[in-house]
Amino acid sequence: MSVIEEKEIVSYIKELVSIPSPSGYTEQAIKYAADFMEQRKVSYNITNKGALLATLKGEDDNKQRLLTAHVDTLGAMVKEIKANGRLKLTMIGGFRWNSVEGEYCKIHTADGAIITGTILINQTSVHVYKNAGDAKRDDETIEVRIDAVVKTKAETEAIGISVGDFVSFEPRVEVTDTGFLKSRHLDDKASVGILLHIIDLISAGKIKLAYTTHFLISNNEEIGYGGNSNIPEKTVEYLAVDMGAIGDGQTTDEFSVSICAKDSSGPYHYKLRQHLVSLAQANAVDYRVDIYPYYGSDASAAIRAGYDVVHGLIGPGIDASHAFERTHVSSLKHTANLILHYIQSELVKS
Repeated sequence: MSVIEEKEIVSYIKELVSIPSPSGYTEQAIKYAADFMEQRKVSYNITNKGALLATLKGEDDNKQRLLTAHVDTLGAMVKEIKANGRLKLTMIGGFRWNSVEGEYCKIHTADGAIITGTILINQTSVHVYKNAGDAKRDDETIEVRIDAVVKTKAETEAIGISVGDFVSFEPRVEVTDTGFLKSRHLDDKASVGILLHIIDLISAGKIKLAYTTHFLISNNEEIGYGGNSNIPEKTVEYLAVDMGAIGDGQTTDEFSVSICAKDSSGPYHYKLRQHLVSLAQANAVDYRVDIYPYYGSDASAAIRAGYDVVHGLIGPGIDASHAFERTHVSSLKHTANLILHYIQSELVKS
């Protein structure tokens, strides 16, 4: 009988997605993870880049594993205050403006205030703009309508907004009666929630680690360099737990764990992939092997940085990635179960 509790995972995810944390503005999300570790007396440290690295001892301390998931998300930053008081934005992470058009947002000012707004195209009203539907969505046409009485640049500056302020997107998290979890930022807070639950089980004595295992909650993955430093010297296997990409031509779905064979960085370690597939088959874990054509992970970043590790990538299947995302609790459970069996298994032999 599985010790995985999906409700616990969902609870962590709901809390995590509700903490604004675009890349570069992740302190509160990392603090959430740090408080979690302290409550369970798990040893951890905060890296110079602001990530969290927790370590749990295993039966073998000579060779070690590292699992990572990232807490940073997509977001934006104030690029310009327009003459009419509205804001131009610059993206943080890779997405399309149409995926956030109409979304509520928060502007995080330098003095710690939060001012709300809505992301819109500057030609929204169909009663005024004949070609509103055809207008290009880009850095020039997308703007933030601020929920404050501001009509000029000076008035917007007077309420504390300035160039460089972070902008976060409302998650609108919801769990349906049919078991779907809908929210922005499931990439990759769904996986962070899974790893926190795994750590829960280890610290409670319900799982025994075969090898000392590090858990890296990284904070710069969306901009490409979340997990390519602070890898402990004895680490020989590095498993990124990130989202599985769903779309035409993909095998990944919302109900299983996705095992990545290759992404834009190239193939993942073949023997580790085979090992993960074997563990899934032996333990009734529903899985899909897939290729993500426009994707990179913290594991691939570590390989690019020159680390001599066996690297792999798995994760829950996430629909509409980098937009309004959705997965099913069964995908969370299968991903957690594969991790559970992996961290109790033998290392891959080179």
